[in-house]
Amino acid sequence: MSNTGMWIQGQPGIGKSTIVKRLMTGLVAFGFTAVVPGDVKGEYTRLVEHLDGRVWRIGRGLHSLNPLDAGPLRAALAQTSGDEHARLAETIRARRLSLLEALVVIVRRAEISVTERRLLGAALDLCVDGTTVGEEPIIPDVVRILVSPPALLLDIAACDSKLAFRRDARDLVNTLELLCAGAIRGLFDRPSSITADLDTPALSLDISALDDDEDEVVAAAMLSSWAWAAAVIDGSAATGRHRNIFRIQDELWRALRVAPGLVERSDRVTRLGRHRGEISAQVTHSLDDLEALPTEADRAKARGMAQRNGVMVLGGMADKELAAINEISPLTAAEAAMVRAWAAPPTWMTGSTHPGRGRYLIKSGERMGLPVALSLMPSERDLYNTDTAWQPRTGHA
Repeated sequence: MSNTGMWIQGQPGIGKSTIVKRLMTGLVAFGFTAVVPGDVKGEYTRLVEHLDGRVWRIGRGLHSLNPLDAGPLRAALAQTSGDEHARLAETIRARRLSLLEALVVIVRRAEISVTERRLLGAALDLCVDGTTVGEEPIIPDVVRILVSPPALLLDIAACDSKLAFRRDARDLVNTLELLCAGAIRGLFDRPSSITADLDTPALSLDISALDDDEDEVVAAAMLSSWAWAAAVIDGSAATGRHRNIFRIQDELWRALRVAPGLVERSDRVTRLGRHRGEISAQVTHSLDDLEALPTEADRAKARGMAQRNGVMVLGGMADKELAAINEISPLTAAEAAMVRAWAAPPTWMTGSTHPGRGRYLIKSGERMGLPVALSLMPSERDLYNTDTAWQPRTGHA
């Protein structure tokens, strides 16, 4: 199969994370490494630990994650020379700059200007040049460069003095300062306290400690986690430690809805390919999640993101959702009727067992869909449980 991306969608309560966990358990048994970057609700933590994997908990008083951390790519860079060295260096720079731009967009909830992009790129380059071997730049380093700008930055901003520059660049500087002193302080403004190891069967960045925070905090954590995981995977491959990867992105819409332009920036991190030995799973309740994105350009790119997946795993959903899915992956009348029959009626109450629980249609392109019913072993009921719906009922009727 040339496209191993999976789009998993269905109403709340059908067991989307459950089928992902079953896939995760099976693929790990076949030698894959499961990577869960940005687990918003901590749903995968128990399973990762059960598989003898490593869970890093990100949050205040917990672990920190430096968005500018190149991870194993830094070690790979030190082992290369010539064209390969230049390629890896540019990959690291592009990833750092893209994420830094995204964090600025998240904090201000508005796009970044062309001049600001050039200033960030130049400041980042100066920070990297000023680090010693084994060190990574951090966001406060970028702020220091912007506060005391060298001639290069003055030229980019067309300013004839540092005072004029500070006045013109104050919005950018203050935005970056909020990453260091605002609601996100202590999370992304210091060196990473986590390490990368793809020799473990599973790896998770659990950000559930931030779940009740403002949207921009969660979005920043998710995007930083995605970028870090991508650096881990690419860096391990570049150093000759290639592993087949199963990468899971659940509730991805929470990272994309905060500000315009985030879909494109995140897509640079999330687009996967079979040639890299990766299977991706992107999980959402509804395409309406994507339709709620800030701009039409974002919405169009998000639909394209769904379309690029080679496999769709569909749970129960109503007619409106089926119509939207049909635009991405055409369903036969029989397939649509099956998925519709699994949908909960309007009178269904959250907390009771969903009528379509454990039923899915696996669809790839124009091939006939494969309906499956998932039954769990007793050990899986405990490990995969995110609510009480899978628990056997006890007591008298």
